[in-house]
Amino acid sequence: MGADVELTIDRVRTAADRLAGVAHRTPVVTSRALDELAGATVFLKAENLQRIGAFKFRGAYNKIASLPQSLRERGVLAWSSGNHAQAVALAARLHGISATIVMPHDSPAIKVSATLGYGAEIVKYDRFSESREEIGSALARDKGYTVVPPYDDWDVMAGQGTVALELIEDAGPLDVILAPVGGGGLIAGCGVAARALLPDITIVGAEPAAGDDTARSLASGERVRIPVPRTIADGQGATEPGELTFAVNRRQIDDIVLVDDAAIVAAMTLLFERLKLVVEPSGASAVAALLTRPELFAGKRVGVIISGGNIGAAQFANLIAG
Repeated sequence: MGADVELTIDRVRTAADRLAGVAHRTPVVTSRALDELAGATVFLKAENLQRIGAFKFRGAYNKIASLPQSLRERGVLAWSSGNHAQAVALAARLHGISATIVMPHDSPAIKVSATLGYGAEIVKYDRFSESREEIGSALARDKGYTVVPPYDDWDVMAGQGTVALELIEDAGPLDVILAPVGGGGLIAGCGVAARALLPDITIVGAEPAAGDDTARSLASGERVRIPVPRTIADGQGATEPGELTFAVNRRQIDDIVLVDDAAIVAAMTLLFERLKLVVEPSGASAVAALLTRPELFAGKRVGVIISGGNIGAAQFANLIAG
């Protein structure tokens, strides 16, 4: 079945029903200061206030909830630098099942601690010399676990799409949705949901300049693999778009804005000082894109997704201090 059949507004609405009363309905935040800087009317969807501190909880919970009980009871496995790890760990705990997470050895300590705190087992690997997919797939095969992918899965994407459903319900009609892009699951789900509700909406992604695999892939018309990106936006460290997410996003994304680490830190600082929001680098990349390319958004009603806020106090202070 094609991507346009597998990921639909009905599938996103089914995910919303599963998540009702489980996921937080995160607030939509506005700021006159941000509006003036951007020259637009901006609505921030604060997924940094979601359970586990990021939007990833939505997709992980929806995926696990959609599994037959016989598969759930065998346990689940995921690979992640942090937010998806926590999301799968908590979703598994809520379902009373085991979770094993393959995480890079340099994952932020706050994310490792939280993942362990939710009861998951962690298997470490070196992101620069080993493949998390190969390690995870071998473990799942040997132990009978079901893999919960970080983005390349229809139920995961549908869960992430509930962000856009809520944003449009709370903010009203939008001209643009601006979302961070890592593996592409968030913008895929949100793009499908938003276009079903608002057919003329523009979908814009934000990527780290050092991790521009989706921008390169869209330009070439096929998936492009890049070296492991070295950026403070660790949640956007994908080296290649997902097969399923790219099939969706090549039809959905209208533009990609690339942002460097300095722009991301500036966005984090603005969000903290003006809106009192603590946001991790990946979570701030869409705001950085808004301020980097304001001409794309001038005079428009723009929904911006703040995807996460999982950052330790020391790292946050160091980044803000320069």
